[in-house]
Formats: sequence, C-alpha cells, structure tokens
Amino acid sequence: MAKQFDLIVIGAGPGGYVAAIRAAQLGMNVACIEREHLGGICLNWGCIPTKAMLRSSEVFHLMHRAKEFGLKAEGIDYDLDAVVKRSRGVAKQLSGGIGHLFKKNKVTTIMGAAKLAGKGKVSVTTDKGTEELTAKNIVIATGARARNLPGLEADGERVWNYKHALQPPHMPKKLLVIGSGAIGIEFASFYNTLGAETTVVEVMDRILPVEDEEISKFAKKQFEKQGMKILQKAVVKSLDRQKTKVIATIESGGKAETHEFDTVISAVGIVGNVEDLGLEEAGVKIDRSHVVTDEFCRTGVEGVYAIGDIAGAPWLAHKASHEGVMVAELIAGKNDVHAVRPESIAGCTYCHPQVASVGMTEAKAKEAGHDIKVGHFPFIGNGKAIALGEPEGMVKTIFDKTTGELLGAHMIGAEVTELIQGYVVGRQLETTEEDLAHTVFPHPTLSEMMHESVLDADGRAIHF
Repeated sequence: MAKQFDLIVIGAGPGGYVAAIRAAQLGMNVACIEREHLGGICLNWGCIPTKAMLRSSEVFHLMHRAKEFGLKAEGIDYDLDAVVKRSRGVAKQLSGGIGHLFKKNKVTTIMGAAKLAGKGKVSVTTDKGTEELTAKNIVIATGARARNLPGLEADGERVWNYKHALQPPHMPKKLLVIGSGAIGIEFASFYNTLGAETTVVEVMDRILPVEDEEISKFAKKQFEKQGMKILQKAVVKSLDRQKTKVIATIESGGKAETHEFDTVISAVGIVGNVEDLGLEEAGVKIDRSHVVTDEFCRTGVEGVYAIGDIAGAPWLAHKASHEGVMVAELIAGKNDVHAVRPESIAGCTYCHPQVASVGMTEAKAKEAGHDIKVGHFPFIGNGKAIALGEPEGMVKTIFDKTTGELLGAHMIGAEVTELIQGYVVGRQLETTEEDLAHTVFPHPTLSEMMHESVLDADGRAIHF
C-alpha cells in the first residue's frame, strides 16, 4: 500500500523545508523527501557556511587594523583548517535544527531520491528500497547546482566549484576566480583577505553585473584598492591543468594571453536540478534547466508546484522560502495569498565592502520610461560609519519624479545587507519619497544615510 499524504515536498532546501513546515502548521499531513542533507545547498554549501568563512576573514582584516583603534595585536595569523571547521560546524548545527523543526511540526522526513510516478504519485528510492507515496499536491523544490562550462569543469584539485572552495585542499597563493556574481566575488573577497593574489575575470563589461552601474564601479575601485586584479569584458578560453599549477588562456579586447595560477574557482552560474524527476513525462514544462511556472508557482499540471531555484530567477534562498509559504497557504485554501514580487526582493553580496539592492537600477528605471530623480549619500558623511572605521561606501535611491514611488535602492559599505530591509519594507508598503523624508531615523546609526539619500533626491541632504 502506498503511503498517503496531503502534500509531498521534494527537496529540503530553504524552499522545501519551509513549505513543509508551513503546510504542517496549516493542518496538512506532509512528507518531505531529501536525497542528500536537510537544508539543501543554502545551509550546507551556500549562504550559511560562506558567511561563517567571510566572518573569519572580516575579523582577520580588523585585527590587522588594530592600531587604528588604539589596540595592540602582534603575530596575527590564521589557521585555515580551523576556519573551515568552524564553518562546517555552523552548517551542521543549522541542518540538525531543521530535523528538530520537522519533528516538532510532525513532518515525515524521508531520505532518498524522488520521482513523479503518475498523477498524485511519487516513487522514492531509499537505502531500504523503493516505495510509493501519494498526495493530492506535490511541490518540487530540488534547487540548482553549479554550472560547468566545457574545459572549465571543476576537479577539486586545482579547479574548484563552491563546494571545493568551502573545504579547500590547500590555501591558494595565486587565485583566478571566473565570474563576478555574488558567489565569485564572495570567494574572491575571502581568499584575497587571507592573502591570496586574486584575479577576477568577468565576461560582462563590469563586475557584479546585476547591480546598479555606480555600485559596480565603486566596488571595483574598492577591490582593486585591496589588491585584487579585475578583468572585465574578458573570457577564460582554456585551462591547462598541471600538477601544481593551472595555465589559463584569457582573452580580452581581442587579445589572448596566458596567465599562471595555482588555483581556479569557477563561479559561472547555476543550472536547475530537473533531471531524473519524471517532470517532462508528467507534463511539466522545462525551459533552460528551469521549471516554467506562473506567479503562484503552479506548473500547469494539476497539483504540481515548483519553488525556489528550480523555478528560475532570482536565485535567492529568501525568495525560495517565501514561495514555500505562499504555496503552502495556496494549497490550504487561504484567501489572502499574495504572489511573490521578484522586483521587491533584496539581493545581498557579503564581500568587503558589502553590496545590497532592491528594485530597479537607474538604467532599468529609465528603460521602463520613468522620469526619475536620484539621491546619494556617502559613508564619509555619517558619524557612525566614521566611528566604526568604515568610511567607504554609499547609498543611492531612485524615485519616480511624478508619483514619488521608491523605484530602487542600492548600497555598498559596512552592514548594508542588514540596512537594505528598510527599503524593502518601504517598497512593500508602497512608501513614497515624502513618507521616507518624514520618517525619523535614530542617531547615531548607519541607517541615517538611508534618510539622507532620500533627502538628497530633492537636494535637501543635511550632512554632505
């Protein structure tokens, strides 16, 4: 006899486990199937362990600046194995916490590989064999993995993907990072801070290409000041792998040159985990390794939903989690369910300096036909930033000149990944420029720069 559930969730990453818990809270009998580890890539090999490692490099950087703060520190060094051990411990703690939450909410956890096996049916292969489950509703939340480009495939020795970079077999001395999106830049920032001579190659005309152009230019300047070499509009054509080094052929401006590195990190995007799930046989449409859905994550096949990275951009854990809640509430029949708005989801990059944004870039706002006004405020004009010893950065806000709508906000500098949520809430509540201008921000805080940037859009900034 097949085991019966109200909902089966395939994948226990930040989308899947949240969907399972919310559905259980709403009274459903839920099974969540995971083939590898609870928490998915985010908790085990992505968001969480990278932040733990970046925190170590941040503290290391601050220790070297001790004299600036009237402190004395000598013989400053690091233990890479200990840094990695702490990172893995943080990931393990949080992954175990999901198991506890599943028990608390009475979610049935099944470790195995799942496949759609007909309408309302899922076949699961575990170490004990194969069994069949049934449910009226099924959520696909299988996430994504690193993209491998021909000739640039990771081997775990001299050429790494994100998993290898989180458990490095050696400390790079001369590092090449291919790709300057969030993943590439975070690893470049980490290893560069620990002393690796780091080169970043980006095929687009600027690093962090999804960010506002001003932010990208500011970031490039800061990274170069830290010793990074940035190559834009450049392509890695080939990698000649040798025992102790890699010879990379890099083409830029129509000219190809060879460069020698001891380590390469490939961070050239992701592909959805759509294979071996029986999706196409079930009638689920796939486009370029991602499941096609509507705004409510419905696949067009009755009772089958797809959330998170497998359902397309933006590829962010918080987007996946919110979709998980939305779908669970939709299935439960709640009548106040709102579709997730990608344009109001913040993107954060935890390099040094941090980068965060929400909404349209200045270029996108103009392309969309908005008559805009733009405000800026630099960190150097903020008392808290100077007191922290973090005077490098800026806040940029973009408004519709006619309606006052906050179209976008873009930030670079210390702790902006925490600050950005203020603007996210503003967009969610459809706050206008006037509303933000009348809001009282506490002093002394970094958040005051958010206020000053709004005021600057009208030429009213006080402190710069």
